[in-house]
Amino acid sequence: MEESDDAGVYKLSDDLAIIQTVDFFTPIVDDAYMFGQIAAANALSDVYAMGGRPLTAMNVVCFPIKKMDIDVLRQILKGGIDKLREAETTLVGGHSVEDNELKYGLSITGIVHPDNVMTNTGGKIGDVLVLTKPLGTGIINTAIKGGLASEEAIAKVSAFMSALNKNASMAMQKVGVNACTDITGFGLLGHAREMIGANDIGMIINAKSVPLLPCVREYAEMGLVPGGTGRNKEFSQPWVENNPDTPPYLLDILYDPQTSGGLLILVPKQKVDNLLQELEKSQVKEAAVIGEVVAEPKGKIRIYY
Repeated sequence: MEESDDAGVYKLSDDLAIIQTVDFFTPIVDDAYMFGQIAAANALSDVYAMGGRPLTAMNVVCFPIKKMDIDVLRQILKGGIDKLREAETTLVGGHSVEDNELKYGLSITGIVHPDNVMTNTGGKIGDVLVLTKPLGTGIINTAIKGGLASEEAIAKVSAFMSALNKNASMAMQKVGVNACTDITGFGLLGHAREMIGANDIGMIINAKSVPLLPCVREYAEMGLVPGGTGRNKEFSQPWVENNPDTPPYLLDILYDPQTSGGLLILVPKQKVDNLLQELEKSQVKEAAVIGEVVAEPKGKIRIYY
């Protein structure tokens, strides 16, 4: 708990541990089937971030049965099941309650060798930061709720949020890296802060190198920023040294809470080219080097622009 890892790990034997996690939330897109896929990909991500293989899943459902057509729930569950099939993960049950607000997600159980558990605090000085998905899901989802998002933006953000982190996880395991986390509700800078929190290390992030979703700059400059961005900024700002030249819209994106975001991987410098090649071969085509782990400033993230 002190290290804010992505999931719980319980050692069963010298060569087997289980990974357990749960995540659920309210709809972020209008398409019920796509929402189910996104929720499943998001829940599975914690297992992938820790270097594990998901095995089983259980649905968590809150549904307003008196206000909403049951076919909506059928489409959500179908989306979740189809994404679990893609992940080769078996749905073994679940639980539902009547609620005034629709919510859906899953509890996931996976396995990992105890010696191969990937934590978020193993970073070493000189490690390179690799981000596997572009940022901006929170901002684009806010534009969707406001009816201002373009069809292109909706299609792109839905595709990235529903994409599994499976291939990225397998690539990093093949290469051998020092630390990993998935980027979700605390935003890039919030999760990066967790990665340096337990170590005497710092980070530098090149804001210009961070991949962004289409239209996210436009929406951020319009002020279509979710409330979570401000909370993330307020919480993490003491650990961030910002370059004054960084545009405000870009800073908002770096704090933007992500749904089913990519992996942030800390890889030794001599392995970074190998990792990028493996990611490319695995169809993780948006992966980008965005910074490095440094000795100074300790416990701080310095933004370059």
